[in-house]
Amino acid sequence: MTKPTEDDLARIEAAAADLARLAGAEAQAAFGRVVRVAYKDEDPVAAGFKDPVSEVDQDVERLVRARLAEDFPEHDVIGEEMDERPGRGHDFVWAIDPIDGTTNFVNAFPMFSSTIGVLHRGEPVAGAVWCSTSHALRPGVYSAHRGGRLRFDGEPYAPPKNPGVKRRLIGAPDALFGREGLPGDLRKTGSAAIECAFVAAGLLSAARFQPLNLWDVAGGVCLAQAAGIEVRADTGQGMAPFERFEPMARGGAAPDLRFWRGGLILGPPGGLA
Repeated sequence: MTKPTEDDLARIEAAAADLARLAGAEAQAAFGRVVRVAYKDEDPVAAGFKDPVSEVDQDVERLVRARLAEDFPEHDVIGEEMDERPGRGHDFVWAIDPIDGTTNFVNAFPMFSSTIGVLHRGEPVAGAVWCSTSHALRPGVYSAHRGGRLRFDGEPYAPPKNPGVKRRLIGAPDALFGREGLPGDLRKTGSAAIECAFVAAGLLSAARFQPLNLWDVAGGVCLAQAAGIEVRADTGQGMAPFERFEPMARGGAAPDLRFWRGGLILGPPGGLA
């Protein structure tokens, strides 16, 4: 397939934003309701019940997949909750996390997201993240496409800068708590997609992620890049500039984008060291 045009990417961004908004509305409508919850680990007791999935996650992914089957039937889809691959091998891949922050969601903690990332030959080219809250103190969708601007609910958005704030916030995993010398105070939201969106929107100055799955960050990485944020990936021998998501092997299976898992750090250019 030839390289997608600006018009192609703008259309895909708009579709991703619509899907993220639809997914977020479904999650919001179910929020606070008693829902069925299962746990993905083979032995959830031994694992400490740390990886929940709700019936809402599954229902929302089915809904998003049905829309994609109508609008982009030839494209591949990788979702967190389902293994179906309608376009395996296609240059375009949609990575879906119907609810990122499910632990928050099932505990009625109001910080979760729905995220859609679109890859072209592994490169993030469009993304949309519906967040349960935002810089506007309400739910909304941050979106972008490669070469375009960061948008919030369809309108271009650039975060205001307050020179009076000398110490900013950093999204960080547990492993970084207690570290001395960091140039900011640490926060953890429970949703990697929200933290990517918040870095892009200027609400966090940086974020670091322990190894996560493709669907957790595919949409958020595109937002960060559109906002001029530097993204680096953990190579196992240090952090290197991020370029694309590469297929990985798992459990004896052939390399596949579904198996991608890695650590990332997002922050201001030149300021990640």
